[in-house]
Amino acid sequence: MRILTAIPVFNEERYVASVLDEVKQVEGDILVIDDGSTDRTPAILASASDISVITHPENRGYGQSLIDAFDFAARHEYDWIVTIDCDDQHEPAFIPSFLARAAEGDVDIVSGSRYLTALPGNTDAPNDRRRINQRITCLINETLSYELTDAFCGFKAYRVSAMSRLELTIPGYAFPLQFWVQAYDRSLNICELPVALIYNDPNRHFGGMLDDPDARLRHYLDVFNAELRKVGVLPSFTDEQALARSLEDCTSSE
Repeated sequence: MRILTAIPVFNEERYVASVLDEVKQVEGDILVIDDGSTDRTPAILASASDISVITHPENRGYGQSLIDAFDFAARHEYDWIVTIDCDDQHEPAFIPSFLARAAEGDVDIVSGSRYLTALPGNTDAPNDRRRINQRITCLINETLSYELTDAFCGFKAYRVSAMSRLELTIPGYAFPLQFWVQAYDRSLNICELPVALIYNDPNRHFGGMLDDPDARLRHYLDVFNAELRKVGVLPSFTDEQALARSLEDCTSSE
């Protein structure tokens, strides 16, 4: 089984070297997607050995970094790709658990969940992020008949051949909303594994309008509903009121 670990980075000079050192201790090759960093991250990557690097000349978004990683994995004939963040919130020591679950052969996506099991050392998520995650996860479950506990965790293992069946285009942080709809539409098999809940810097921001929690939620809902309409087979929300009612049901159930 050929394994690639892909690490999207943007201005992560504080963490990138230590994260690379830890990832090198586990099975597989390493790909870093530098999404237009303007700090010392490019210099640190240039001095690193035994890694591949994709460099975006400007910031193109978290989703685009993942899309580029999936394309790289397919072109280089990897079997599985593991994605982790580079802000010291994902612990590379969990990667072998993802690979062991993938090796069982019955799933296409092993999705990390920070809320499936309370682990020692867990921190608290910022209130707005936890609230939006809960509401969106509930909406996805109600609409797609999933049983997810964490719709937004970036720590995942993907079967490369399964990802080649998707047509992913969302470049920003709303990427998971498109991903979950297409994964359901293509009948991909998904399971969750518990990972640590770590927020070292609760003040990290998304950038632009997404720093406003209400605007961020609205954007996520727009992408989700647009993707439902695009695939066609699934029911979409025909108007704003229907979507608002469904979201209100999720709010009431928290």
